[in-house]
Formats: sequence, C-alpha cells, structure tokens
Amino acid sequence: QVRLVESGGGLVQPGESLRLSCAVSGPHFSTFAAGWFRQAPGKEREFVASINWRGDRILADDAVKGRFTISRDNAKSTVYLQMNTLKPEDTAIYSCARRWYSDASIMPGDYYSWGQGAQVTVSS
Repeated sequence: QVRLVESGGGLVQPGESLRLSCAVSGPHFSTFAAGWFRQAPGKEREFVASINWRGDRILADDAVKGRFTISRDNAKSTVYLQMNTLKPEDTAIYSCARRWYSDASIMPGDYYSWGQGAQVTVSS
C-alpha cells in the first residue's frame, strides 16, 4: 500500500524559504514520477512541479519557475520542494502525489495517490 506524508510546512514572511518533504512508503518508489500541487482557499487545485523517475526531467509552473525546485532522493524514498523567495500568493495547502508511470506530468488526473497536504502560509 502506497502512502505519502508531507512535512515542512509553516508560517514564513515574504522573501523567506521553506523546504517541503514528501516521504513515500510502498514499493517501486524509484520507478514512478511524482509531483507537487497546491490549493489555496476558494481556489481549485493547481500544478506546481513534477519530476520523472530519474530526476532528469522536471516540469514547473511559470508562477514558481526560478523560485521553487523539485527534487527526489530515491534512496530515501522522498520527494522535496525547495521554495525560495516566497510570496503571499504562494499561501496554500501543498500536496505531493505519485503516478503509476515514470514520466512527469502537469495533470492532477495522472496521479493516483496523494498525501494529506501541508499548510504553507506566507504573511508579514
């Protein structure tokens, strides 16, 4: 059974950084793609970033390019989201997810297992 658990969320001021971690249990972690999505209050879930099984193909939304970096450590079965220069509009619940397949994807429907989410709040 696959389980994803996010950690590292919190309250920060604009311009500061956070790193989210997503620990994934279950078999075959190194063979599938993973992604991060976020949902702000009153808004739909939106794509943030995705990484393929080897970590050499990354997709990222334009809103976070240059500020957020997705990475993975297959030996630790963990996916990370390094978030720099945070803005108030980055405030949301951030969830990680995994696919059945090895390629990165921006579509939420391509992911079959999700974590419970971690709250990120950016406010002065």
